[in-house]
Amino acid sequence: MSDVHVERIQYPPEHYRVFFFAHCVASELTYRRPTLPFITEWGVWPSSENWHLYYKLRQTYGDNRLLQDAPGHLFLEREGEDLASFLQLSMLNGWGGYVLTEANYVNAFFSHDEYIEFFAENSGNLADIRKMLRPSQPSADSTAATG
Repeated sequence: MSDVHVERIQYPPEHYRVFFFAHCVASELTYRRPTLPFITEWGVWPSSENWHLYYKLRQTYGDNRLLQDAPGHLFLEREGEDLASFLQLSMLNGWGGYVLTEANYVNAFFSHDEYIEFFAENSGNLADIRKMLRPSQPSADSTAATG
């Protein structure tokens, strides 16, 4: 079994930058292929959750199910902007979950603790993520290599 490489990046401290962050994830990870964001954590920060906006977003797809009944939503390759909006809302709501891509070059876990971890079997696949999102802290791989 091959090693999995990890890059952890904190969310931007300015809330107005979260859309840029989510848009980068939605456009760079997917390689214009279907992507499944799957929510596994909610209710951690109830005062931050905008349930009305979440359900309105889901209703645009004709989906009226509760999050607990349908925690994932498959976005097709042409729905990148919708994926970015869904990720932005999930991040601002303080939710956690996974971004699973059909391309499978890089997948991600986003946490209610305001960070996202990118996973790849090939560490080179994380280079673009590092460059694009410019983390302020060293990567897990670079820390392990020097430590």
